[in-house]
Amino acid sequence: MIRQTYNGKRVFLTGHTGFKGAWLSAWLRECGATIKGYSLDPPSQPSLYPQLDLDKDIESVRGDIRDADRLAASIHDFRPDFVFHLAAQSLVRRSYDEPVETFNVNAMGTVNVLEALRSYDSACSAVMVTSDKCYQNKEWMYGYRENDPLGGIDPYSCSKAMAELATSSYQQAFFSEKRIRVASGRAGNVIGGGDYAVDRIVPDCIRAITADQPISVRNPLSRRPWQHVLEPLHGYLRLAAKLESCDAGNCDGYCSGFNFGPPNESNRTVAELADAMTNHWKGSWKDCSSNNNPHEAKLLSLVADKANHMLGWRNVWNFEETIKETLSWYRRVSEHESAAAVTLEQIHRFEKRID
Repeated sequence: MIRQTYNGKRVFLTGHTGFKGAWLSAWLRECGATIKGYSLDPPSQPSLYPQLDLDKDIESVRGDIRDADRLAASIHDFRPDFVFHLAAQSLVRRSYDEPVETFNVNAMGTVNVLEALRSYDSACSAVMVTSDKCYQNKEWMYGYRENDPLGGIDPYSCSKAMAELATSSYQQAFFSEKRIRVASGRAGNVIGGGDYAVDRIVPDCIRAITADQPISVRNPLSRRPWQHVLEPLHGYLRLAAKLESCDAGNCDGYCSGFNFGPPNESNRTVAELADAMTNHWKGSWKDCSSNNNPHEAKLLSLVADKANHMLGWRNVWNFEETIKETLSWYRRVSEHESAAAVTLEQIHRFEKRID
């Protein structure tokens, strides 16, 4: 379904130089899509996007999502069939240091994409990518459903809730005729090879292990819906495909928010994640929790029944397989295998499980 849908189609990505954006670009390139990306420079050194040598096959614009005029011109000139909006300030801890930038990028950046689509004169299906942290977190054991209240204590979570509200507003106020079809994807904690961000547990683990240092774990008891990066990307691709194919009179249910996360019983604490990492790749970790750390949710999980039933989406790799695939990527690339080859191998292995 994925390859047939996107082969020969024109796909516009924001945030294509980021971790998820690079994986999505690689997958769409493999599907035969014509891709244009709009993003800042790769966010880290090293970075997955140049490792995958994507620039030779993608029209890549280095641009800021806050530049509304340039963004709109880039979308309109390209004339996409699909838009995936992934550009974001994606770090909770950074949002405490840079709250204004976080709100501008995540909330107003989303509005800028929606406004560009409002003035686009052709049919298009778009997925706005937000976060599982868009929900008003009650620190309970139950998973959040799409109709639960939105909110957020930290600026990052609140900015993602605002992006969700903006998407819903535009969908109802401006896109009701269904020429432009917009939905949102709310994904659980995403891990996988090629993430080099600071203040994320898996890259922190890899840096510590390869330096023969103990991993510093800030919130060992926090429980998260860990999943491989290909899992939500599969969800976004299925959602956009359904937006394109659904009848105009039957699209309202799809032009809405969708959770993409593992079953509740598959969630693990940060300590369990660190244990799994160090069991597969020799290392150790230390508890660095402190009352002085900025607030981050302790319990967070999603119910993905809506995606299961309406899109036919489900998680493919369980927690153990996700850890194995993630560590295999980093280990093989550290031993000088081609990052592009390892990434495509994992995409092909994943595709075999969804066919």
